Amino acid sequence: MRDVSIVGIGQIAVGEHWEMGLRQLALGAIQAALKDAGMDRIEMLIVGNALSGNLSAQNHVGTLIADFAGMAGIEALRVEAADASGGLALRQGYLAIASGLVDSVMVLGVEKATERSGSERDTALATVLDADYEAMPGAVPAAMAALLMRRYMHEHDVKLDQFEPFSLNAHANGALNPNAMYRNKMRPGAFAKAPIVADPVNLFDSAPEGDGAAAVILTTTERAVDMVPRPVRIRGSAAATDTLALHNRADMMFLRAANLAAGRAYTQAGIGPNDLHLAELHDSFTILTALQLEAIGFARRGEGWKPAVEGLITRQGRLPISTFGGLKARGNPLGATGVYQAVEIALQLRREAGDNQVDNARLGLALNLGGLGSTAVAHILERVE
Repeated sequence: MRDVSIVGIGQIAVGEHWEMGLRQLALGAIQAALKDAGMDRIEMLIVGNALSGNLSAQNHVGTLIADFAGMAGIEALRVEAADASGGLALRQGYLAIASGLVDSVMVLGVEKATERSGSERDTALATVLDADYEAMPGAVPAAMAALLMRRYMHEHDVKLDQFEPFSLNAHANGALNPNAMYRNKMRPGAFAKAPIVADPVNLFDSAPEGDGAAAVILTTTERAVDMVPRPVRIRGSAAATDTLALHNRADMMFLRAANLAAGRAYTQAGIGPNDLHLAELHDSFTILTALQLEAIGFARRGEGWKPAVEGLITRQGRLPISTFGGLKARGNPLGATGVYQAVEIALQLRREAGDNQVDNARLGLALNLGGLGSTAVAHILERVE
């Protein structure tokens, strides 16, 4: 297999882009990535998108975007794995380059999440769950996250305010990110007073859905070093699955898919969790962040909240997370999330993160989840010196 690197990145700000549809959102990220790589064409387009059929009444998204971007004729396809769609699209792009079948691939994550509101959006979001046993009885992702959080607090005697530092960190970093949906800082103590979404999950505990698009261009590392001054190598890439329905899991307090994906990526990269300099985790709900820290080997079982309380997750900490605000402050563009994570880690490794820069970052982990951890995709990115 060939070595794979990122040579171009692009993104638009996450927000409520009512004036744009899927194709317009996508075009901004595509043009930015092509300009960044100094390229005018690619061989293949892979689109990560979760809910265009539900929210935008539009399938056949790969061809739609290739056509609108002036790329008609190239191979184009859509990858769907709920909110892990972007991460899984990146993995498919990685495999396409590594296999030797193509030399240049653009991976695009795009989502028009504000096309519907209220019950229509909730109905669409519920399609990432088990339709027969979760969605049909009326559950939505926030409700299932609430069940996880309540059980975790009960089993490990954790108080609600011990999750607050996750949101404080995300908003402190998001306030510095011009592409963040919410750039307001949170005041300590505000977390527990926020309106309840699904007890005990509250408004400051869950990430807001937003419209967005992000893109990366992949090629071989051999070509990359001659194309751009700061390529970012994909040193590890892996994906795994767990049961779709929570009640089918042997242990609901352990994100098995995240553990498997991260473990496989570590093995491929020849590193361990202590070698990481930062991580972009899937913080759609703070309980998932705590569980991910346990799954990737950075906290013991039942202690995933401790790194936040101890300040280890800040940009100056041992393992910075949500360095541009994460889903919580940057906004949650659903199926585009995994590509935003890759773009943000690439900016860190290229020393182009501006006010959000993590000092001396050389290895970063992007962990993208689908649903409540039913799918997990892990990528370890490395600065090419």
